[in-house]
Amino acid sequence: MAQVRDLKLDLVIYQTPKNYFEDQFEILGAGQRRLPKIYLEHNTPKPSAVDTRHPVDDPDVLLVHVTHYNSLMWDNGRTPTAVIEHSVAIDPAIRYSGHRASGITVINGMQKRPRIAGYDIFLQARQRVPLDAVGMETRDLGGLGDIPYRDLHRLVADYRFLFSPIRYTSLPLAVIEAMSIGMPVVALATTELPTVILHGETGYVSCNVDELIERMLFLLADREEACRLGRNARAVAHERFGLDRFIQDWNRAFALVTQTV
Repeated sequence: MAQVRDLKLDLVIYQTPKNYFEDQFEILGAGQRRLPKIYLEHNTPKPSAVDTRHPVDDPDVLLVHVTHYNSLMWDNGRTPTAVIEHSVAIDPAIRYSGHRASGITVINGMQKRPRIAGYDIFLQARQRVPLDAVGMETRDLGGLGDIPYRDLHRLVADYRFLFSPIRYTSLPLAVIEAMSIGMPVVALATTELPTVILHGETGYVSCNVDELIERMLFLLADREEACRLGRNARAVAHERFGLDRFIQDWNRAFALVTQTV
């Protein structure tokens, strides 16, 4: 760790309050701490969705949010902000097939944050819809457990749709990953998701759980329609969450904070 202070850096990116309030003083030298700064915020505000002040309050830091919803809901104070949405890198050979007449939910530790992660909604839907679950601790609820990332998307691609019951989160990477392989997504119409999933075009979004259950049952009965939605989803994911766009956005942010625009 001591060698970090000898590195010639252009800027510093922080991603957690601990990084910003503790680590920089323990790891970086005084000159490095004066370098241009970016704080990358991955999460939605908590405990209040609308009244939570962001911990970073500094006009000399660029606060980068990963969704427009996050930027809107955080009280960003005097800190300048930008939005750079996610991107994912998935084996391009993996394609959605939808052969398995079942849905799949990909969430880690649903039981530990039941309201936020929609654990109750998952259990409610599973009473009427065949649903598997993947992720840490999902074996405890009859799921498939934690699948290595290198194998995850090939497994997921066989299911008819991805179901995201999460009530309050930034933007689930599982949704972007599913869309990227050409898979339709059924999800709650909360946070950023209504701008990502086009209802009836790339999947289905609603705050009515009964409606989502009906849409899932419909997709189980009509694989052709599921494939159509999946093709549309893949096109949206390629344009909105592609690596080229992601790289361009970050290069602009780097140029802005280092004043090389």
